[in-house]
Amino acid sequence: MGQNMSIAIEVDNVSKEYRIGVISHGMLYKDMQSWIARRMGLPDPHTSIDKSGNVTSKERFWALKDISLRIEAGDRVGIVGRNGAGKSTLLKILSRITSPTKGTIRIRGRIASLLEVGTGFNPELTGRENIYLNGAILGMKAREITNKMDEIIAFSEIEKFIDTPVKRYSSGMYVRLAFAVAAHLDGEILLADEVLAVGDIDFQRKCLGKMEDVSKNEGRTVVFVSHNIPAIENLCNTGYYLESGVVKYSGDIAKVVNLYYGTPIFDKSKFDLANVHRTGNRRVLFSKVNLVDNDGNAITDTIQGQPFRVRFSVVAAVPGPLYLDCGLSVHPLSNEIIFVDYSSYHGIPIEMDGHEKMIEFTLSNLDLSPGSYYIRVRLLENGQEADWIQDPVHYFDVIRGDFYGTESAGFEGKSVFAVKGAWRTI
Repeated sequence: MGQNMSIAIEVDNVSKEYRIGVISHGMLYKDMQSWIARRMGLPDPHTSIDKSGNVTSKERFWALKDISLRIEAGDRVGIVGRNGAGKSTLLKILSRITSPTKGTIRIRGRIASLLEVGTGFNPELTGRENIYLNGAILGMKAREITNKMDEIIAFSEIEKFIDTPVKRYSSGMYVRLAFAVAAHLDGEILLADEVLAVGDIDFQRKCLGKMEDVSKNEGRTVVFVSHNIPAIENLCNTGYYLESGVVKYSGDIAKVVNLYYGTPIFDKSKFDLANVHRTGNRRVLFSKVNLVDNDGNAITDTIQGQPFRVRFSVVAAVPGPLYLDCGLSVHPLSNEIIFVDYSSYHGIPIEMDGHEKMIEFTLSNLDLSPGSYYIRVRLLENGQEADWIQDPVHYFDVIRGDFYGTESAGFEGKSVFAVKGAWRTI
């Protein structure tokens, strides 16, 4: 029971079906009959039958298919996916704007939603009156809304027009007021769609900062849908990647974002050098690549500041002696090159006179920021390409640790590296 109390949103096997070109039967009682039949698992009594006796229907489209989510209270969750993935449909179901075709949803807390510009606004009312209207919809008392009125108006930056009917607002003014209302009125869960893209860049930054503040300092849950991936990365700590109405991945936001970019999530248990893409004359080949700590123990998660070793086993297909140059590169999941190092850079000769040899590369301080990375490797023999493996050969995670030796985790920003500089007053 205690565990469930920390869950703000539960979605179990939710699907949403649309019939393309069909809005309704045009009569409430027919819509009710169709709904009751669907709930009971019976055929729709208003489905057409052609002359041959076959049931006909409009084309059906599943916007969501068996979606299941668990969102904890206070989480900042990003929903990521390409156009048509079902992101906005999911938020509309969570906001109770539309209902699922099947499945169940449990929401613990009041929802403040910002899905489309002006959603829930009455265009004939002024901005001030719409603040009261939205607060009342959330179940707040007039006194509570009045107490927050000045804060909402100041955040929206439209004081001059607050007593003007909102039908005269520009789209930018709409979104300023809509976000100010959603962020400041007392909803435990804030749902935000791509609507923030309407505002100017300064206001977008202000909104993202406010969402982070209400989550971290007020314990409110934020669910954010956007194609602005840097905003998703900066705000969210976890996420879901949707594709064609299905959850393809859920978990760490960095891995969710990399799926969006088209980068695979690597399974550290499935690296098989026999099946990787490689180029070269194959006179010498990598047979194994392992990550080890100072004591030679295999590692997958590497604590910040801990010495880090890569051990390469290479085998020769021709008799020696052979003169080798071994290299590696380290990449984040988004595929950029973080650094490259070769034995030749250090003037280290590697002579191979037998069938097999072990080569080791050591980083005295692993100064990468927390995240997921992979390694690629390359082997030159007498200056010629021998074995260049194009695929990742090992995947590893860097987690927070005491890199500076001061009990500070560091990396509060988005830096890739930590540097050991020196501070003093002069």
